[in-house]
Amino acid sequence: MDYAIGIDIGGTKVSGGVVDEMGRIVWRARRDTPERSKSPRVVEDTIVSVFEELMAAVTDDRMHAGPGQVRAVGIGAAGFVGADGATVVFAPHLSWRNEPLREGLSARVGRPIYVENDANAAAWAEWRYGAAQGESHLVMITLGTGIGGGLIIDGRLQRGKWGIAAEFGHMQVVPDGQRCECGNRGCWEQYASGNALVREARSMILAQSPVVQDLAALVDAEPGGLTGPLITQAAKAGDPTARELLAEVGHWLGVGLANIAAALDPGRFVIGGGVSAAGDLLIDPARDTFRRKLTGRGYRPEADVVGAALGNDAGLIGAADLARVQASEA
Repeated sequence: MDYAIGIDIGGTKVSGGVVDEMGRIVWRARRDTPERSKSPRVVEDTIVSVFEELMAAVTDDRMHAGPGQVRAVGIGAAGFVGADGATVVFAPHLSWRNEPLREGLSARVGRPIYVENDANAAAWAEWRYGAAQGESHLVMITLGTGIGGGLIIDGRLQRGKWGIAAEFGHMQVVPDGQRCECGNRGCWEQYASGNALVREARSMILAQSPVVQDLAALVDAEPGGLTGPLITQAAKAGDPTARELLAEVGHWLGVGLANIAAALDPGRFVIGGGVSAAGDLLIDPARDTFRRKLTGRGYRPEADVVGAALGNDAGLIGAADLARVQASEA
């Protein structure tokens, strides 16, 4: 069996897995992401720790998935990854700036390493094994701390000339709007991400709005304790304010999808990332707004808007599979 290791670096965690040729994760490891104020070397140490745990599982055959070897390591990084597939140019939610990640890890890992944007990796996984199989024109949107994006056309991942295509989260949707960590104002991710969802809920608690009292009770009226998963859980349990907050995020999601459709005309949008766990509570409002905002509506085919099939595993699976493919072509 040819295995590959996928490592997904997010704003809060480093998740890794041994992935087989069918896109199945046969062993996992996870560490918390060090605070962004720490040096890149600390993040590298965390990645190596995850890698070593995964390699030990392969070597000791703890997986019971059959003998094999690890061909390559794919790393999905939450940031702008250069066209060289080696450098993290800019990571808004981490401390990397022109960070030579592949160079820093190569000697310590001892396997071919390929670095990819995490949303690109997720798009690849959904196209290969998930909700976009058979689709020739795919746009993947990942909703987490921020918003990531991936674009696949006719089986090819579109990285752009400089390697940083599909950074849809930093489209401006509100002139002079909320300040974004990228340095601009009004970016899409300030209105349709996990951060946006939590920010709005916490502001209502701080304002002592009576409509948010049930959400406030979940965290003893301490806004800092409120998280996206808690809001989603409350929404699924029927809390009207939590549902309203998710619907608002869904509305802004639909606005962005309509803008992307005007530029790229995809056949399918796949919505992934942690916020997508809300399911139809998020995606139904997004579909409604998408249809109302789509240019030429009523006179053109509409892209499907669907939830991701692989959940939070998509980035990990995609990073591993891309590494395996690229290693075989090298």
